[in-house]
Amino acid sequence: MKNFKTLLFTTALFIGTMAFAQAQSKVAHINAQELISLMPATKAAEAEIEKLGKTYEADIQSMITEYQNKAKQYEAEVDTKTDEENQKRGLELQTMQQNIQQYRGQAQQDMQKKELDLLKPITEKAKAAILKVARAQGFEYVLDSTQGGGVIMADGKNLLDDVKKELGF
Repeated sequence: MKNFKTLLFTTALFIGTMAFAQAQSKVAHINAQELISLMPATKAAEAEIEKLGKTYEADIQSMITEYQNKAKQYEAEVDTKTDEENQKRGLELQTMQQNIQQYRGQAQQDMQKKELDLLKPITEKAKAAILKVARAQGFEYVLDSTQGGGVIMADGKNLLDDVKKELGF
């Protein structure tokens, strides 16, 4: 009888341990942002973006210099010109200023688009590598430890359908 209780206790303990082990999910983490920043393709993309930025900055600086030169010239000639000519010149300077601002805005948009275009394949390659390594090592979840990051991979059980059923929808 004592052996039977011990056997029953051992069996219950074994079943409980197995159930607990199966309920445990293998979880890993990675700082995806750090991984991406260390990839050689990222350094090449950053260099290309920096080069494009310098080109835009040179263009903007050239436009500003042209604007400043005209403003000085118009200011020096203001007394020798009619009011009508001075008004036209003032409008021309305002138009130049607006063009500089528009170009600046467009350059910024182009830079952001270029950055997205260059970094998208890099991040996709990093994610694919993370998934491959995680699955090979048997992880069900991979959390991104980058500040503000989330779940990269979730092969474990998704409770959404069960919870919706419990809530009646």
